[in-house]
Amino acid sequence: MPKVIMYTTNFCPYCKMAENLLRSKGVEEIEKIRIDLDPDQRSEMMNKTGRRTVPQIYIGDRHVGGYDDLTQLDRKGELVALLAT
Repeated sequence: MPKVIMYTTNFCPYCKMAENLLRSKGVEEIEKIRIDLDPDQRSEMMNKTGRRTVPQIYIGDRHVGGYDDLTQLDRKGELVALLAT
């Protein structure tokens, strides 16, 4: 299973929902980068993704996007395949 990285904050409900969805698909380990604790991480996230909102999710080298993007992949049946690579 590829590495999953999620830029997150402690108070983000969409981050929690994204984590729950990933765990329901068998993801056991999610590297969380807390941008609320480290402003430099927020800047890094914005530079890498071009987005300001959390969560921002990477599966392997692929930037999946946020929670809506993740659920869209799941509805299309592509999330499980992406996690299997």
